[in-house]
This record gives sequence, C-alpha cells and structure tokens, in this order.
Amino acid sequence: MSGRSGGVDRVLAKCQACVDAGNYYEAHQMYRTLYFRYKGQKKYPEAINLLYNGALLLLNHNQHQSGTDLALLLVDLLNQSMTQVTEELVEKIGTLFRSMDCTNPDRHNFMVSAVRWSMKVDNQHTRGHPELHKAFGTFFWREKNYIQARYHFLHSTDGRSCATMLIEYHTNFGYPSEVDLFIAQAVLQYLCLQNKETARVVFVTYTKEHPDVTDGPPYVTPLLNFIWFLLLALEGGRVTVFSILCEKYQTSISRDPSYKEYLDKIGQLFFGLPPPKKQNQGLFGNLLQSLLGEDDDSMQQSTSSSLPSSHSQDLSNVELD
Repeated sequence: MSGRSGGVDRVLAKCQACVDAGNYYEAHQMYRTLYFRYKGQKKYPEAINLLYNGALLLLNHNQHQSGTDLALLLVDLLNQSMTQVTEELVEKIGTLFRSMDCTNPDRHNFMVSAVRWSMKVDNQHTRGHPELHKAFGTFFWREKNYIQARYHFLHSTDGRSCATMLIEYHTNFGYPSEVDLFIAQAVLQYLCLQNKETARVVFVTYTKEHPDVTDGPPYVTPLLNFIWFLLLALEGGRVTVFSILCEKYQTSISRDPSYKEYLDKIGQLFFGLPPPKKQNQGLFGNLLQSLLGEDDDSMQQSTSSSLPSSHSQDLSNVELD
C-alpha cells in the first residue's frame, strides 16, 4: 500500500503545484476526479494514498472544508472496499484527525465514520478497534478534553495511558475526596466491557502513581480496597466471594448510584448471576447501555458516564483549554 506508481507521483506533483499557487479549489476538484477514477477501476491502494495525501496537504494549508471532504471520502472508501484495519491506516486516520481544527463540525463525523469502519471489517472488535480508540483518546487528551479521551481509552487496551490521564484529570478538576471515585468507575466500566486485564493495569498504575493515594494494598479508602478485592475475586470466579464483597462494602458502593448497575453486569459476565428483574433502568441503566453500545449516539451519551456522579453536571459543559 505504501508504494506509489509513477503516474500517481506525477498527479500528486500537479496537485501540489496547484496548492503552492493557491489554487485550492482546483486542487480539491482534481483529487476528487482522480479518486472516482481510481475507485471505478478498483485501484483501492492508489485511491487511499491519493485521498490521504490530498487531505493532509489541504488541511496543512488551512483548507479545512476541502481537506475534511477528502478525509471523509477516504473512510468511505475503506468501508466500501472492506479494507482491514492496519497499523499504517490507524496512523493515517490519526494524523488526519489531529490535523483537523477542533472547531470543525465534520471532525466528529470523521471520527465516528472511522470507528464504524473498524467495527464493520473486524468482527472481534464490535465497539471499534482498540488501536483506533487509543489514537483518538491520545489526541483528545492532548487537547485536555478529558471526557472524550476517557471514553476512547475505555474502548482501548492502553491501561497505563488511561491511568495517567485519570491522574491528571483528577488532580486538575476533581475534589480530593474523589480520588477513589475516578479510578473505581473506570475499573468497573472496563469490566463491563469484559476487559479484565486492562482494568487491572489501570488500577495498579493509578494507585501506584497518584500522589494522593497512599501505598497499598490495603488502602486507606474502603472503595479502593473493594476494587482491589474485586479484581482478586475475578481470578477465582467464586460467586459467594463476589456477593460477600458487595454486601460488606455496600456503604462505599452506594457513593455512586451507577455502581450497582455496573456490578449487576459484572456479576452476570464473570460469576454467572442472572440479570436482576426487569424494571425501569433509569439514567444509569441507560448510561450502561450507551457504554456498551456501538453507534454514534452511544459515543456521545456515554461520555457523561465517564465522570463521578458529583462531577457529571459540573464538567460536562466546561470548555477545556
């Protein structure tokens, strides 16, 4: 995919000349015309390279609408051609995303389309490829958009980066008394997504590196001890241990109403417990469904479940630097 024919090189040189001369509209139309020609001939690698180079070139010249148009065509082509997710393509998508202005309304559409493509072509990752989520999470973190960063890290397997981001998030915006809430919710959500190993990594990293968490285990706060015991209980898979833990730490669990929903799901996934009797799930049940969902609405709704409940209103509308 990385090699380009001499014809493609000549075409790119012409497009570059148009851009250098400030003829952005002409360059944009040339890229589109050639794209549809390559697509009709099913020359997908050539078309992918053409769109990527064109989009990046235009974006770097502050032609955000034209550049984003080519970027969206690129993801559409990946989707239609059923091109598999590769490290190179994740890097390309990440580079284009980073090059888009954060105020560009189509940047979100590009991100959602890319995640949907990765879901479609990879049956093993029905919520989007972890490496793609990691890339988006990293970029949002750089922008200090912790809510979006946290959502994407939850759907990745990068527990260390997620923990480091959570430490920064809590120290900048959380109350001292919430030091355990920030990590507890993340671990429970990872477990609901059946990502036990990453849940363990994020907990160990957070508790070791957070300046306000004393050395453990055991820990000073009961909630951290509960999460530690819960991770140990998952290894044994004994439902009686899980039930006793939930009963013993009921006071700590009740600090956040969403924890019961998460623990009900964890009980089903890891301990074979039946789901609770059907009832109106309310807000937190809906948040759990959005966390486990696979569409654009889920991607937007579940960001609000990424915060301890005491901050879900405070920070959801904060414009971060």
